[in-house]
Amino acid sequence: MSLWSRIVNALRPDRVSRDIDEELQSHIAEAVESGRDPAEVHRAFGPALQRREESSDIRLASWLHSFRLDAVFGWRQILKKKAASAAAVLSLALAIGACTSAFRLIDALLLRPLPIASPERLYAVAFEGTGVDGKRMTYDSSSYPMFRRMRDAVGNDADSIAVSYEDRVDLTYGSDLEMERAYLQYVSGRMFPAFGLHAAAGRLLTSNDDITPGAHPLAVLSYDYWTRRFGRDPKAVGRTFRLRDRVFEIVGVTEKPFTGTETGTVTEVFVPMMMKTASTLESEHNFWLRTLVQLKPGVAPEPVGEKLRAVFHAIQQEQALSGPPRPGKVPPSEKMLFEQASAGRSNLQRDYRLSLIAIAVLVTLVLLIACANVANLKAAQAAARVREMALRISIGAGQWRLVQMVLIESAWLAFLATGIGAAFAWWSAPFIISRINSPQNPAQLSLPADWRVFGFGLALALAVTILFGLAPALRASSVKPASALKGGEDPHARRRLMHALIALQVAFCFVVTFVAGLFVTSFDRLSHLPTGFSAARLLNLETTTFHPQTASAWNQMMEHLRATPGVESVALTIWPMMSGESRVSPVSVHGGEPFAMMSDILNVTPGWFDVMRIPLLDGRHFRPEDSSPRVAIVNRTFAKMYLEGANPIGKSFEIETAKGRLSAQIVGSVPDARSRDNIRFPVRPTAYFPYQTVDTQGAIQPSGRGTFVVRTASENPLALASMLRQEVPRARPEFRVSNIRSQVEIEESLTVRERMLALLALFFAVVALALAGVGLYGVLDYSVQLRRREIGIRMAIGAPAANIARSVTVDVFVMVLAGAVAGLALGIGSTRYIATLFFEVRATDWVRLAVPSATILVAAMLAAVPAVIRAVRVDPVSALRAE
Repeated sequence: MSLWSRIVNALRPDRVSRDIDEELQSHIAEAVESGRDPAEVHRAFGPALQRREESSDIRLASWLHSFRLDAVFGWRQILKKKAASAAAVLSLALAIGACTSAFRLIDALLLRPLPIASPERLYAVAFEGTGVDGKRMTYDSSSYPMFRRMRDAVGNDADSIAVSYEDRVDLTYGSDLEMERAYLQYVSGRMFPAFGLHAAAGRLLTSNDDITPGAHPLAVLSYDYWTRRFGRDPKAVGRTFRLRDRVFEIVGVTEKPFTGTETGTVTEVFVPMMMKTASTLESEHNFWLRTLVQLKPGVAPEPVGEKLRAVFHAIQQEQALSGPPRPGKVPPSEKMLFEQASAGRSNLQRDYRLSLIAIAVLVTLVLLIACANVANLKAAQAAARVREMALRISIGAGQWRLVQMVLIESAWLAFLATGIGAAFAWWSAPFIISRINSPQNPAQLSLPADWRVFGFGLALALAVTILFGLAPALRASSVKPASALKGGEDPHARRRLMHALIALQVAFCFVVTFVAGLFVTSFDRLSHLPTGFSAARLLNLETTTFHPQTASAWNQMMEHLRATPGVESVALTIWPMMSGESRVSPVSVHGGEPFAMMSDILNVTPGWFDVMRIPLLDGRHFRPEDSSPRVAIVNRTFAKMYLEGANPIGKSFEIETAKGRLSAQIVGSVPDARSRDNIRFPVRPTAYFPYQTVDTQGAIQPSGRGTFVVRTASENPLALASMLRQEVPRARPEFRVSNIRSQVEIEESLTVRERMLALLALFFAVVALALAGVGLYGVLDYSVQLRRREIGIRMAIGAPAANIARSVTVDVFVMVLAGAVAGLALGIGSTRYIATLFFEVRATDWVRLAVPSATILVAAMLAAVPAVIRAVRVDPVSALRAE
């Protein structure tokens, strides 16, 4: 009989049995009809059951048949113990769902290859150096002249591709006066052919579009943006839009899967690299793009990497020979890295890589706790079924068959939990993404439920089955029938396994709780860092104009906003504080060499410090007649770093610009206020200049962008957002508000990662505590049930209730304390390591981290209460009769 027929028969054994019985009966009938004695015929054929079994072995795939029987039996066992099975499935489902959700995030951000041809051949140039905090850091930004030299060095071995950092820009389509924002990226024209991409409409950029600066104002849209903005209208190709002072023509749309190389952000508009300003393209010290390298088929990465390192080393040597180290030069201590970038390159990857790994470790620990919990449950059930196993072995069941039977029952639990966990992961992964999103820069990750997620879920289900099912299965198969049937199996051996699992759960709980405390401490500290100004009731109106406007036009707009009901005060600056935008300049004093640390530069109008509630320490505020860069107000760190802490009033310094060195006189001093979005670093030296800027001939320069900082009378500044957005163009049609953000919203967006980690870690800590408590209750309850006769005897001879409670709980609590000690050591070690990755832990933090861990002992005591009550209420008479 063919293998396929045997497999099909194994799935319908009842029909096969009927066919065999009918065939046997027909053979017997034929023999009787031929004249043989019926009794002799039956003796010749032998027992019908034996013949049926022999025929079944021939007609059925025995392994599949036994698997089916064990699956049916396992399902009946689950239905027989509905409450225990439901508890096991739900605890596992929560842990498996968390693991699957973490995998979906890690896969989408760090592992999933870009939808391009041969993503495994895509590499990125990165650099390793020392950050402002003295720690080693990795960055991947380059200047365009550096990119050109690297492109020439690799020659025909690879395609070198320059891609700018994505920028959310203001676009205007046709005569539409309403601006809209889109994610735009400057890319090499060679990118699309090198990636093997094709156009969904029109054509894509080519190398010919990226030769002459400013010559080809063309744009390619992403498929997603084309769908949302134009409804896939083919006539979108050929339309134009205005970006600042240039008009771009849309020439094509990319294929659907491709959304750019910056993982976590969907690029909506691609324009040629040569459309960047000439000064930016020629600057050797403006690091604003990434260098990607797509290797040609058959080319090894090592030789290409060595060529690029040679170029980088040559640049370092040239800059070292050109004079002393200056800001903007490549430090000689930096190293160039050549890293695979099959999953793309983005700041989101850099910022969340360690966070996602930490979350993955936490969910793995929670999964292990859940597995230990279910293993305890299975161990208790195996102890209750020891006589059943002994009988099975006595009548000929093999060891492997018993292992298979118990493992299949465990697999039922694991796969049911995986199904529920998959539904949880389907909801939770997008929810987590929504929690880490900032309204101005939302993360957009692809989270498909494809073969990668399915394969991970299947592997996880199998791993969970082995983790919690293998030990009980092996113990069940090793039962000695004679001893078990006589009741002689050592009960202490079963309890030792369960107690060891309790110690393991408690240890893992300590680690999870410690790490959760670390994340909560990090979030609490960062969210309460002083900023140096008052963010309450502040609203930032980021405004642009169709053409640069004079300072008087901006001042008139400010006066109009001040007269708006609900507005308390208004000032003007270039961009909001802590928004992520910045301008820096080398600073020199008395004509000397620039300092190694550059200063932040921010232009503000008179009254800005009052609106921000930044007090004046010395000197005076800006006056309407002041202009940049003639006068400046500096912060305390500026005076300390560049002026040796002396009183800065009246002193002068020089900054470097594209037009050379310009001198400024300090007229005021203010406290430190945070202007950067990296709140983990100290406040940088900052020089504030008047918003009104003049050139070297003294002519006032017009400006095309600014941010009106509005302090409202209402506690909710966003209540005025809609009205102010409409009021600006109504007062002056050439002005448009491109974005509105409250200062509180900006500050809260800077701790999104810490908030997410704190919330998730707390959630997992609570889950771990609940699972450990349930597991401890199960062990104690089983211990009481197992020792019911012993407890009855003790109570019959007058043992007090306190002794009974102590005898029931002492062994378990010894293991709880042992697990607590081990977990304490693991927790301290793990938090010390994680703290080096996120922030430094203070001495007082160890006490704060240890206090929440005491909740594990409280949970253990609470879990023991029901078991103790049950033990002291045992009726001696019924306990002795039950045995």
